[in-house]
Amino acid sequence: MIATPRYLGRGSWLGRRDPRVPLLVGVLTAATVIQIWDIRIIAILFIIGQLYYRSAAIPFRLVRRQWAFAIVFVSILVVVNTVLTGGAIGDYDRSDLHPLFYLPLLGTPISAESLSYGATQLLRFLTFITIGFPIAYAIAPSDLGPALARLRIPEKFAFGVDLTYRFIPSLAADLQETIDAQRVRGYEWDRVRGGPVARIRRAIPLMVPLTMNAIVGAEDTIDAMDLRGFGTGRRTWLRELRYDRADRLLVGTAIAILVAATVASFAGLTKLWVFPLLLALAGA
Repeated sequence: MIATPRYLGRGSWLGRRDPRVPLLVGVLTAATVIQIWDIRIIAILFIIGQLYYRSAAIPFRLVRRQWAFAIVFVSILVVVNTVLTGGAIGDYDRSDLHPLFYLPLLGTPISAESLSYGATQLLRFLTFITIGFPIAYAIAPSDLGPALARLRIPEKFAFGVDLTYRFIPSLAADLQETIDAQRVRGYEWDRVRGGPVARIRRAIPLMVPLTMNAIVGAEDTIDAMDLRGFGTGRRTWLRELRYDRADRLLVGTAIAILVAATVASFAGLTKLWVFPLLLALAGA
């Protein structure tokens, strides 16, 4: 079965941009955000990211599950990271922390610094996700390969990413088809009692045909590429890409923000900012 990723940003302002623009903006934003630990600056970047995200006009009802999963995942990641690090915060010495309370049983100190660090980390992740969603939904599936190739990415890698991007929705479509076929035969795989092991055993009749179909499909793709002489010479792309004024302005703005963040980082202006209210509660 052939399926393509959902192109939810079709016709939007960002969807009309050169497909290289979302990729470049994503990379530049990542390079910017990783330098900043001041939540006030991150909040400004997050607001800018939201404006950028809205320019893609991605219907929220179609991606609300993805947003919910992303928010829950990063929230758990932040909480677990705080627990595993024992409340330690970057270059802060334990004696410099201002504990608010200690976790029962674990004894992990929760300080004003750790809460500020967790909130900053959470907002950083959300900024990444905000900029990343248009890459998934505002680039036409057929434009991803040419965009990577025009960014001087090796053509084999560019084509591999393009195939992977198309493979994921195809795999999901095959899984749904396999589920429907098994239900027609009276196999209700989702109605199971027991723990995770029982659920895994019930999923075997789904995973075996799904894996075999994926392998067969991959072999067919490889054969088709070999018949067309892929890798024997330089590849050309039918899609022509050209930056317009809006594309240059958008990329230029992202570069300017990166330069400003880099200068501020070297000047020591992007260090962790601790909420004054938390310091007051800790008696600092």
